[in-house]
Amino acid sequence: MKETGHVPVLYRETLTALELEPGNIIIDGTLGGGGHARGILEAVSPNGRLIGIDRDAAAIERCRERLDRYRGMLTLVHDDFKNVRKILDSLAVQEIDGAVLDLGVSSFQLDEGERGFSYQADAPLDMRMDRTNEFCACDVVNGYSEDELHRVIKEYGEERWAARIAKFITEERKKKKIETTGELTEIIKQAIPAAARRDGPHPAKRTFQAVRIEVNGELTGLREALEDYVSVLRSGGRFAVITFHSLEDRIVKQTFRKLFEPCECPKDFPVCVCGKVSQIKIITKKPIQPGQEELGKNPRARSAKLRVVEKR
Repeated sequence: MKETGHVPVLYRETLTALELEPGNIIIDGTLGGGGHARGILEAVSPNGRLIGIDRDAAAIERCRERLDRYRGMLTLVHDDFKNVRKILDSLAVQEIDGAVLDLGVSSFQLDEGERGFSYQADAPLDMRMDRTNEFCACDVVNGYSEDELHRVIKEYGEERWAARIAKFITEERKKKKIETTGELTEIIKQAIPAAARRDGPHPAKRTFQAVRIEVNGELTGLREALEDYVSVLRSGGRFAVITFHSLEDRIVKQTFRKLFEPCECPKDFPVCVCGKVSQIKIITKKPIQPGQEELGKNPRARSAKLRVVEKR
């Protein structure tokens, strides 16, 4: 990873949990910098296969170069990981031995200041993971009503000051269009009282997260996508999902719980009559989180949680 500075989160824990074997067919649905992918390819060599998916074309090209030595084992797909069924159909693959999703924004996207994901660098308001899409952060910030902005910032950012931030944004854009991350960051700082800015994360962190989630539709269809990944696993295959904020983690936890206990019969029924049976075993009763050693090397991993299930 040293040549790019990319640090895959919960790397050892993820690869261990997948119980990889030579010859396995694995999906990395969020290829990013290829950190997890490289470890997977090593583990499934010499006759395994990795299907690497990413909706960021830059990530696909980066991994095409970085993972060139595994060319015969690697299939790269520029698409959204949520389209897994369509992707596998196009590749004539019926089932897989395992899958990993590392949700959220990648280190590369954060570090490429011009992409507009970070409040640490002044750049155009973009935040698109897939740059072929026209809809971007500028459209949200300048086009959404005050009520819509409030909803997005409150729901996706879990921001206490969402109403004030939405009001300040709509007032400021009456004067001029808000075009850069620096401008948005300053507006957020003005909206949040000074006393509230002294402690905790950067004042813009939650709002930027909220706008990014809205731009990329990160939570839309996530539950259905998780179910699709489980459905294409062979019996005994494992599925590992890394989340970075409570909204994602809640969806993953609830979806896995529903797949584990799908019965819809009333609690007072002596036996199940709905016929729905458990599809998975939950391997991680509690999510796996980074240890102090990893946090010392990669502070961005602080909020990461790994959940793993196995197909029955």
